[in-house]
Amino acid sequence: MFRGPANSHGGPRHPETTSMPYPLVGVMGSGTVESADLAEPLGRWLGENGYHLLTGGGAGVMAAVCRAFAAVPDRRGVSVGVLPAGPPPGYPNPSLDIIIQTHLPKRGGEGADVLSRNHINVLSAAAVVALPGREGTRTEVALALHYRRPFIAYLGPGGVIAGVSRTTLPAVATTLDEVIAFVRRHVGEPRSA
Repeated sequence: MFRGPANSHGGPRHPETTSMPYPLVGVMGSGTVESADLAEPLGRWLGENGYHLLTGGGAGVMAAVCRAFAAVPDRRGVSVGVLPAGPPPGYPNPSLDIIIQTHLPKRGGEGADVLSRNHINVLSAAAVVALPGREGTRTEVALALHYRRPFIAYLGPGGVIAGVSRTTLPAVATTLDEVIAFVRRHVGEPRSA
């Protein structure tokens, strides 16, 4: 068990940024609805520009962003999927390069539980981009804010994250250009492998 310096809640202290030689861009969102109009252009841009992609490894937004990422010819980045225990049906999606299996069963509305892989996903990401989703996405947003990860919600003009008002989110993008600027600002330009 980690016994390092504690934060004000008694848990381990997490730096706002961690130097990562090969930073991952975490893309979170619905496990059932693809939001392809948002996820596919984002995945394609990440792949074309040499970034590494981290998702929860399932269907919906996760599959759509990974599929577009994987379709980029001669891409330099890799896609990583962190799976829940089991894994449940629909996991892993077929477009992943690296699959990380966990013993952590909680997901969806229980995604902030200590037995959820969502902590790993958020803490492993140099920056988090949340697309439309439901209660699981809501818990990933809460964890990103709790752990002080650079965060933006990419919702387009009308997308929602269930139970979260757009006005309470620290940053909301309606266009891919806004997400690109966010990634470049918080992750920088990818380095060659």
